[in-house]
Amino acid sequence: MSTKTKASPTIMGYLPNDMPPIGQIILLGFQHALTMFPATVLVALLVGFHTSTVLLASGVATIVALLGSRYGIGKFIPLYYGSSFSYIAAILAVTNASFGQPVSDELISVAQAGIVVTGIINVLIGLLIRFGGGKQMLDRILPPIVTGSVAAVIGFALGKAALDMASGVAGGVEGGDLMWWGVAFVTLVSTIMFSVYLRGKGFIGMLPILLGAIVGYVVAAFLGMVNFSAITGADLVTAPHITLPSFTSALSATAIISISVMAIATIPESTAHLYQISLYVDHLAEELKQPKYGLSQFVGLNLILDGIGDMINGLIGGAAGTNYGENNSLMVITRNYSGVSLIAAGIIAILMSFSGHLAGIVQSVPTAVSGGLAIYLFGVIGMQGIALLLSEKVNLFDPKNLAIGAVVMVIGIGGHIGFPGGFLPLPILLNVFPYGWPAIATGAVVGILLNLVFVIFKPAE
Repeated sequence: MSTKTKASPTIMGYLPNDMPPIGQIILLGFQHALTMFPATVLVALLVGFHTSTVLLASGVATIVALLGSRYGIGKFIPLYYGSSFSYIAAILAVTNASFGQPVSDELISVAQAGIVVTGIINVLIGLLIRFGGGKQMLDRILPPIVTGSVAAVIGFALGKAALDMASGVAGGVEGGDLMWWGVAFVTLVSTIMFSVYLRGKGFIGMLPILLGAIVGYVVAAFLGMVNFSAITGADLVTAPHITLPSFTSALSATAIISISVMAIATIPESTAHLYQISLYVDHLAEELKQPKYGLSQFVGLNLILDGIGDMINGLIGGAAGTNYGENNSLMVITRNYSGVSLIAAGIIAILMSFSGHLAGIVQSVPTAVSGGLAIYLFGVIGMQGIALLLSEKVNLFDPKNLAIGAVVMVIGIGGHIGFPGGFLPLPILLNVFPYGWPAIATGAVVGILLNLVFVIFKPAE
């Protein structure tokens, strides 16, 4: 590891293998932990997992991935691993969770089986790319029309869940309540304002979700909607709630298929994050007159590390993850790509997982606040799917692309919203899908198969 105790007099920045002074490492690590915290914890609250365990798994997965890259290729791949929104709908189909209330260990264990298999899929695809030159084949199996459509489905299919939280229905208020709607609206509007008007304003511009949640929380507390007993009654130190994956439950096969298939949305996302950070790292290296890192050539290793992170999550009770674009943006703004500072962030996340009061604060967040955040966040996921289609210049005048996108979206969105639990009532393979076929996963698989038909039997241009 190279040592760097002070930056250039005119150019400030740290490359992945640089070692900042210890005080800076702690502060930079805390900033990373703070940046990943809102989204990672929100995923846990939405799917019914234990927040302390999700934080623990996030920290461990990040440290393992960083050390894996450092000792595998001699340089850090500077990425932070947090919980992914892409898996929320699939995990919710298994847990059927209410916001902020951890579900039974049995349901978490069943979902963990799917998360472990997701990790295995990522590792296998990463090995194929790294050692088999399989990148071109991967692009043929998962073209942008498939990945973009699936990403859009994941976001928009969660729309009803967001509105249920905002209205109070998810919190047990029959028919909804105007006060819930009001708090959700304040939370939503303030979050949007922070995300738009604080953009480019330094570190505070990286925290629109946290700031919006704080505004909503204060308003909810003023209206008497916050239960502070979850905070006052919490222990100072508490151990994370560890559960083991279950591969033998009647629901295990359904969970494995419906959750693991969502890797088709996170694989291109993770690869895009690697390309992004590689570009900026090499630009800084040029400015500092240092050798370029060329991290973009390690797509296969990046997916292998992603997979190992998911297996860690699945083995101890964390939510399925991905490397975080939020932390990438933070690195670009601060020009700090130090792998050591990211390791510090992982250690801080682990320490946070043992805080009882932190868990109490998270559990005290009213459903209305989370609903306001979810309307924005879930919609952004859907819009990112559309953005992928646009950025990849997908021709939507091409009938085969129209067919693939249409089928994926109607099966995924219609099935997830229109049927209980998001399961299609298909009386086929009932031993594998006792509750029905998971709609989003089914839509994704149908889209993949339809694309393969067009690859094998090429239509006329």
